Amino acid sequence: MRISDLITKEIIRMLNESEENVAEIQRNEFAGLMGCAPSQINYVLSSRFTPEHGYIIESRRGGGGYIRIKRVVLNSSSALMHIINSIGDEIDALSTRIVIENCLEAGLITREIARVMAAAVSGSVMQNVPIILRDNLRASILKQMLMIQL
Repeated sequence: MRISDLITKEIIRMLNESEENVAEIQRNEFAGLMGCAPSQINYVLSSRFTPEHGYIIESRRGGGGYIRIKRVVLNSSSALMHIINSIGDEIDALSTRIVIENCLEAGLITREIARVMAAAVSGSVMQNVPIILRDNLRASILKQMLMIQL
């Protein structure tokens, strides 16, 4: 498992254990615990914990500084519409996997639906599609599959 996946898993674990859906970390200290550079924490936060993925990041700099990750809690229809609207015209394979995992963790889709979605946008399905069109097709398929969950 890659370090970015481990960092993501740990932050999600912290969010799941919080009654308020909030995880608070000190970047350097957290990087030390995870055995990585602080810049790796920044990368994970900026790529996987975005508003499009259902998170809000707050930070305070300085000696007592922190990074606070909040999971936005919406009803399932609102959450799905927010996700669909955030996808845009294109989505890469990694972002697609993150969207599907987030939907599963939030209880917006079942494990079975998540597996079907992942299969529908997999590399084996996309292999005959010209590379320049793959992210566009993947976004269309993902949005349609999420829309039928409404």
